[in-house]
Amino acid sequence: MKPGPIPPIPNWQRKAWGPDMTAAELLADLYPSRCAAEPERRPRLDPVVHRPCYPGAALDEAQVAAFERDGFLVLDGLFDAEEVALLQRETGRLLGNPAGLDTETMITEPGGKEVRSIFAIHRQNKVMERLAADSRLAGVASFLLGDDVYIHQSRLNYKPGFHGKEFYWHSDFETWHVEDGMPRMRALSISVLLAENTPNNGPLMLIPGSHKSYLTCVGETPEDHYKISLKRQDYGVPDELSLAELAQEHGIVAPTGKPGSAVIFDCNIMHGSNGNITPLPRSNAFFVYNAMANRLEQPFGVEKARPDFIAARDPRPIAPVTGRLCG
Repeated sequence: MKPGPIPPIPNWQRKAWGPDMTAAELLADLYPSRCAAEPERRPRLDPVVHRPCYPGAALDEAQVAAFERDGFLVLDGLFDAEEVALLQRETGRLLGNPAGLDTETMITEPGGKEVRSIFAIHRQNKVMERLAADSRLAGVASFLLGDDVYIHQSRLNYKPGFHGKEFYWHSDFETWHVEDGMPRMRALSISVLLAENTPNNGPLMLIPGSHKSYLTCVGETPEDHYKISLKRQDYGVPDELSLAELAQEHGIVAPTGKPGSAVIFDCNIMHGSNGNITPLPRSNAFFVYNAMANRLEQPFGVEKARPDFIAARDPRPIAPVTGRLCG
């Protein structure tokens, strides 16, 4: 059977990736994964920062340079004490009284009943919706990604004292590309700390500089993988040798910070976190911002896309909101 004609390329995609690219190039899978017997380490084919710095930009030149070099940036004290108190009250209320939340969006710890994450939180709570649109978050994301942005995924993450389980090493983009159909590395995550992150209570760990390499993974993704992976990920997990090489080259950092600080990190940086066996719980509001020009296509590695509460397929650009959060 002869292959059918290549479908026309949407104008938004031509604008995003260059008018001189052919249709075949635009449609090619530039980041294949989970389709070979051995893992590979490939170069990143996309920029990290998509807009040059300018006077009055959301970040200064030093911050932009650090994000481009390391793949992450910590913004201390982004929200003041009253704003933090509002966010803490709201997240505590949601955890203690989840009535009205979509039960499918509530993920518990593997082997336990403690809540691990609540997904699509910006759709289910007005305070979180306002936080996601805050110019201190959405404005920074739009600047770095060089485009209007939308929420690809949002969630509240809880890591309770004594029982909080680990998140194993992974690149978010590998999963978003294979299972969601995110075409290029033009997305980032912002984690707003709602409890103090100490060196001991399972803080986020990152391998700085790892965002400039793409590690492919091995293993065919099972159907409805998300039902397991949101608790424990067994596919889309890098091999230990590649992880060891990245860590040896770049080191491992674990940013700490007070409530109200934010950690911004590139979609392709290798990251994870240890379990929390301390009495000190850890929690954060987590938002993934994707460029409108990078909205999802058909998944590159599975037949069935993940549900919309994990990967938004009807994007609506955010209009960043200025001013303090208020209850």
